[in-house]
Amino acid sequence: MYQLKGKTAIVTGSGRKGGIGEAIIMLLAQEGCNVVVTDIGAPKGDNFSKEHIGISSDMSDIVDAAKLLGVKAIAVVCDVRFEDQVSQLVQHTVRTMGGLDIMVNNAGVGYIMEPFTEFKSESWDAVLDVNLKGAFLCSKHAAIQMKDNGGGSIINIASQAAKSGFPFAAAYTASKHGMVGLTRSNAVELGTFGIRVNAVCPNHITTGLGHWQNKFFSEKLGQDYDTYLQAIKDKNPLGRTGMVEDIAKAVAFLASDQAAYITGEAMNVSGGEEYH
Repeated sequence: MYQLKGKTAIVTGSGRKGGIGEAIIMLLAQEGCNVVVTDIGAPKGDNFSKEHIGISSDMSDIVDAAKLLGVKAIAVVCDVRFEDQVSQLVQHTVRTMGGLDIMVNNAGVGYIMEPFTEFKSESWDAVLDVNLKGAFLCSKHAAIQMKDNGGGSIINIASQAAKSGFPFAAAYTASKHGMVGLTRSNAVELGTFGIRVNAVCPNHITTGLGHWQNKFFSEKLGQDYDTYLQAIKDKNPLGRTGMVEDIAKAVAFLASDQAAYITGEAMNVSGGEEYH
């Protein structure tokens, strides 16, 4: 459908079972795309606990599932906050797979939320370093490879929070607004090399992270979990929350030649909830 056979994609933050990254990996693999599963791999301090990250064993399981679809697949541990690791990720991909056509910046921290007047600077740094600096570093090193090899597609997984504000989420909202700015700037600069750069902006999706967010916000609002979740569905024109497959399909489209004349966009995938 998307004609991605033989292409190679890196998807950051794709090592967590049931997450958006895994869904993107599996759909790209289904479409014949060779895939690189990458995540932080192991807990690192209080801000990157096992509850919220992709661990190496899960990464390996996702690789095995992708291989069953007849494509090449590898797992690479990478902390996107550090340029040397990002550079090594891209170089290893090119050596192992023969090139890089698609970079999906999906790694993100959406579980550090605090009242603004109590927001800790180390919390701010953790969110911005992964969500925005990580997207910058991965885009930079992907573009270095792509610009001399006929172009490619960079896709940033932003958020409804890239268009609207949310309480307790100053860092997250700022990082996702920044990601759209990065998308638009890079689209203008990299288009001459045949590199298209777009963002996908999901609304709420009840992944593992989404479940944590449901609990957090329902408690803050004094509602029980099911009442809060139903309210999310009721305000959506299509009457449901998003699914990981919705985001994966948008990514596959933007990665494909069907989107050959689309760049610099921040595509809402929100069931009509977000239209800016």
